[in-house]
Amino acid sequence: MIKNILNLGDAALYCDFGQDVNKKINSNVIKYYNKIRKLNIKSINNITPSYNKLIISFDLNQIKFRELKDIIENIHIDDEESSSTKKIEIPVCCDEPYSLDLSELEKKLNLEKETILDKFFKNEYFCYMTGFIAGMPFLGDINENLRAKRLETPRVKVPKGSIGITEQFTNIYTFESPGGWNIIGNTPLNIFDSSKEVEPNLINQGDTVTFKRISKDDYLNYE
Repeated sequence: MIKNILNLGDAALYCDFGQDVNKKINSNVIKYYNKIRKLNIKSINNITPSYNKLIISFDLNQIKFRELKDIIENIHIDDEESSSTKKIEIPVCCDEPYSLDLSELEKKLNLEKETILDKFFKNEYFCYMTGFIAGMPFLGDINENLRAKRLETPRVKVPKGSIGITEQFTNIYTFESPGGWNIIGNTPLNIFDSSKEVEPNLINQGDTVTFKRISKDDYLNYE
């Protein structure tokens, strides 16, 4: 499953699962991530999963690269082993003023607005990773007809809750932040709750997400 394990600075290593970005490879990353966490290796400070890599930071005073590499190489992962994941439905309003880039997307994709939304909402999405800003989920894989490049000029402020698409992914902005994704709507759900010390993310790596279209009235009155 792991193609290679390499040094990353003095006190970190990364496990390389390959160059492709797909659900199978990412599922293997998640399995190793969960397995290593369960082992509770005290010398490990942090484990960061991504699309196809796993970065492990460690205390150089407690363990050396070679020792940790040997431990990782000897971890056994069953093909049938699975992690605890959830299926989550996210309400989204695509009316004005939330659909910031739908009109421009019609031109980019040569598709009408309702066709874009129909294809988007029919799909089921897999959370490959969270990051960039706290709790932001990177969800794939969107319909091939909806794959658009990022905005040429990123926004200084993208509203919290915005649903963006670019290339093979869709994401949800968990905070107001700069960003260059094509915004098609907004969710009233709080995707990241900083008041929770345990599981502040609503969506975690490996979860499955569907989106449900709601009206502006539903959005404004959402509880």
